Amino acid sequence: MAATTTLGFVLPTGVSRRRGGFRVSLIRCSASPLTNSTASGLVEKPWDSYNARLVLEDGSIWPAKSFGAPGTRVAELVFNTSLTGYQEILTDPSYAGQFVLMTNPQIGNTGVNLDDEESEQCFLAGLVIRSLSISTSNWRCTKTLADYLTQRNLMGVYDLDTRAITRRLREEGSLNGVLSTEQTKTDEELLQMSRSWDIVGIDLISDVSCKFPYEWVDKTDPEWDFNSNSRDGETYRVVAYDFGIKHNILRRLSSYGCQINVVPSTFPASEALKMNPDGILFSNGPGDPSAVPYAVETVKELLGKAPVYGICMGHQLLGQALGGKTFKMKFGHHGGNHPVRNNRTGQVEISAQNHNYAVDPASLPGGVEVTHVNLNDGSCAGLSYPAMNVMSLQYHPEASPGPHDSDNAFKEFIELMKRSKQSS
Repeated sequence: MAATTTLGFVLPTGVSRRRGGFRVSLIRCSASPLTNSTASGLVEKPWDSYNARLVLEDGSIWPAKSFGAPGTRVAELVFNTSLTGYQEILTDPSYAGQFVLMTNPQIGNTGVNLDDEESEQCFLAGLVIRSLSISTSNWRCTKTLADYLTQRNLMGVYDLDTRAITRRLREEGSLNGVLSTEQTKTDEELLQMSRSWDIVGIDLISDVSCKFPYEWVDKTDPEWDFNSNSRDGETYRVVAYDFGIKHNILRRLSSYGCQINVVPSTFPASEALKMNPDGILFSNGPGDPSAVPYAVETVKELLGKAPVYGICMGHQLLGQALGGKTFKMKFGHHGGNHPVRNNRTGQVEISAQNHNYAVDPASLPGGVEVTHVNLNDGSCAGLSYPAMNVMSLQYHPEASPGPHDSDNAFKEFIELMKRSKQSS
């Protein structure tokens, strides 16, 4: 059969026909005749090959295409329902030890830029997506997502059925898995790796915390500061324990008038009190709060010495320090669209969340109030203990990425410190 060529494709003749007034052609893709690959005997495929695998501990194997760094890595797989903000997710230290699967089908449209970093590096183990955007369209973009992952030595895979994997995680719970581009490793070897590793009981905070104290001075850029009219102009000294803190949490505190000293997770409570703080922040962070008993002891030592505010991991550590228990959730909360009810006001906030553990409200002693409840599953999303000037949230009030419904929580912390100063 004779053939004609156009735009680098071979079009077999005799297969065109009209249907409904339109000409329909069956196209067989092959290497362009304009190249010399045919003459050399090599035919170059016009698409990426499946050169990677995601192997989960339940025995399922998902062929994938690699972008970013090559290699083999083991981690816990969780899904995130955020529609955007993949760069903030990549740089959120709370994802240490995890692969993140994005439920939004297309990722990479806006590229990456330095302004959206939540920490100095990427801590998650890999990114799993359905479709990698072939182009970027954003005036702030400085590089593509694929180039960014390669430079950060971070694995990424695409062209998987992320909807099917998400359903599996919702039914079975979070699963350990292995990402690999190494063809020399068998499926059985990767499966054994996934089943012989466990994230429970591992101290992940030590690797993401700062090593030395430092002062944070950056405020929220005026272009993004939407709540500047609710501040009283006072200055408050805050010691922020870094369990994996995000930059935008620090920016929001600074914008509300706080002078912030960030300290490592192992910083002694006695040294923190020498800084004469008006308040103490216990930040977000990755992993199991029961795996860091030293952090729980630090929280216990500081309770009642100054007003405290716990966010995410800090909330869980406060729950344990107050005498409560924490537990591992089935598949956790990861995304920018979780509804939370404020029990004090009855208002509902759409919140940004990222955690696999929660505080058991039934284990809390008398006097501790559950202030917020996740409306998806009824889990504890906030605590208050007025006797010791304690407040906490299970989610991320700075919401990067996510909506800004919960930003007033920073103002509540300011009010808590203000009342404490006036009564002392």
